[in-house]
Amino acid sequence: MSKHDYGNKTDKIRSSLQMIMGLLGAVFLLMFTLIYFFIFGFPSSTSDEVGLVKKKYIQPDSNFVHLWNAPADWRMMKLEPGEQEKVKYGRELIAHTADYLGPKGSIKHISNGMNCQNCHLKAGTQPWGNNYAAVQATYPKFRERSGSKENQIKRVNDCFQRSLNGIGLDSNSKEMESILAYMKWLGTDVPKKKTPRGSGIFKMKDLKRACDPILGKAVYEQKCQSCHQNNGQGVLAENGKNYIYPPLWGKNSYNIGAGLFRISNLAGYVKYNMPFGVTYEKTQLSDQDAWDVAAFINSMPRPTKDLSKDWPNVAGKPFDHPFGPYVDPFSESQHKFGPYKLIKEWKEKHKDLKVKNPSIAKL
Repeated sequence: MSKHDYGNKTDKIRSSLQMIMGLLGAVFLLMFTLIYFFIFGFPSSTSDEVGLVKKKYIQPDSNFVHLWNAPADWRMMKLEPGEQEKVKYGRELIAHTADYLGPKGSIKHISNGMNCQNCHLKAGTQPWGNNYAAVQATYPKFRERSGSKENQIKRVNDCFQRSLNGIGLDSNSKEMESILAYMKWLGTDVPKKKTPRGSGIFKMKDLKRACDPILGKAVYEQKCQSCHQNNGQGVLAENGKNYIYPPLWGKNSYNIGAGLFRISNLAGYVKYNMPFGVTYEKTQLSDQDAWDVAAFINSMPRPTKDLSKDWPNVAGKPFDHPFGPYVDPFSESQHKFGPYKLIKEWKEKHKDLKVKNPSIAKL
């Protein structure tokens, strides 16, 4: 064999080895990639978008993984026929309250024309939409506002008397029993005494400054008034029984005793649900805009309510409860609009303090 032939053979062997090594490298890389995704999960088609939403729109300490979801409707078929009927009627009452219990309702006239789902979105099933996920699991429970252990009946009637500015239901009525059956159904998969992620309203990070109703008015005009109108009175349906878009202030809106009259609650609700169509997955408002527009809405006139019997322990009032008396040194204005940091720090330092409400002490 000549040197030339030997060299050609060596080159062929070298090329073959390089090809084999390249194939082995590709196989190794493929195996590594498969193992990586097997352990950490494959990216979804929306992973880039969701990642952007998480980074840009929500607080760093929040996590929208494994949020509560309502049970699927088909599971309702497992209920006894009578119970199934109650659950369905309960859902109908939450979604279309005014049709049955509003000023022109077919059953009674005990509420202001709003529907429960105006505040509890998608009939109480929307994650972070003030839903009912934890109601069945956490009630009865002690509540500072009443200073007593409350059951679901008390909680439902609180909403009728405050958010719907009306009268409570008879505890033995078909309507109350159906609403309770529906809430129990929604909590089917929630362990007792547990509060699943995504229940209620998202807790917003405080602003360093006070909330500004003037800035909030500009946000309202840009983002809200196309639905709720420039006078805040919403849009009444053609049947005159309920609202397509509910009033945010005025005689037909929630009164000063409602949970959404606390700016922190309204800000969290607005941030992850408004304008209409927004969800926690992709928001439109900045945190600052949400706080400010909540301040604007809750600075507008609305129905009053006697709150003198609320908060038997005055020290138990929330940091943003807007009505005195208080045990701390901060004003009503700061309690309503903030900044809240110093109030929260004071409350934490005096968390075991108990001071009887003077209005109740006189009784």
